[in-house]
Amino acid sequence: MAEMENKVLVSVAPVAATDKIIIPEKIAEDVLRCYKAGAAMVHLHVRDGEGNLTPDMSLLEETLRLIRKDSDIIIEVSTGGVSSLTIQERCAPLYSDLVEACSLNVGSTNLGKSVYANPIDDVEYCVREILKQKKTPEVETFEIGHTWTMQELMRKYEFVSPVLFSIVLGHEGEAPATPKALAAMIEMIPEGTLWGITHAHRKDFSLIAGALGMGAKTVRIGFEDSNYLDPCTQVDSNAPLVAKTVSLLHAMDKEAMTPDEARAYFRISR
Repeated sequence: MAEMENKVLVSVAPVAATDKIIIPEKIAEDVLRCYKAGAAMVHLHVRDGEGNLTPDMSLLEETLRLIRKDSDIIIEVSTGGVSSLTIQERCAPLYSDLVEACSLNVGSTNLGKSVYANPIDDVEYCVREILKQKKTPEVETFEIGHTWTMQELMRKYEFVSPVLFSIVLGHEGEAPATPKALAAMIEMIPEGTLWGITHAHRKDFSLIAGALGMGAKTVRIGFEDSNYLDPCTQVDSNAPLVAKTVSLLHAMDKEAMTPDEARAYFRISR
């Protein structure tokens, strides 16, 4: 697929973990603006009306129906997040027909003062359910060891190729958002797979630009990670962040993938 060499999937994670009022219509409107600005994927968590993680899909399903009504954006839902939910509860979105892709967390890490627990038995349960439901996983790697764990899982389970890794940098307590850390993580990504970048607590786009120059095929942007447009400007909607990402792509002679291009490239079943 030589024509896709300079194309990148832009994903938007529009809801901040600190949001305490979840309104489906508001989220859907924001996502639609992001879609029009160039986002090919939306990343969401299962939350209740007060922003708490929950296995109750009702509010999220309402949000997803509104999103799907007006766009063909790829819908990805997390199976993670720091909470007391069991792995069975965290896997609730895998059984929704509206969900096409999901995050796969393959190891534990410190996130600030919290421990993001992903013991291997839970990881393997999630892997089995993802494969059974034919969802496309995006492997979130917070540390180098997570990348190695995923390689072991790839030897044990039959994942659809190419496997997509998301290198997550910048959370307090995990790998830092530095070029050296990014290069070290990339070095561990196995041949024949793809990778992208998520920069938590981002203030500027320098690390994202560096990742794109090093071959990132996805960029995640949005309030879940940061609302900074530049070091002096915070925005109140996600679309400007998507638009700036697309402008950065154009400045580097790259283009944003459409949803259908991304589905074909990453082999995401709709």
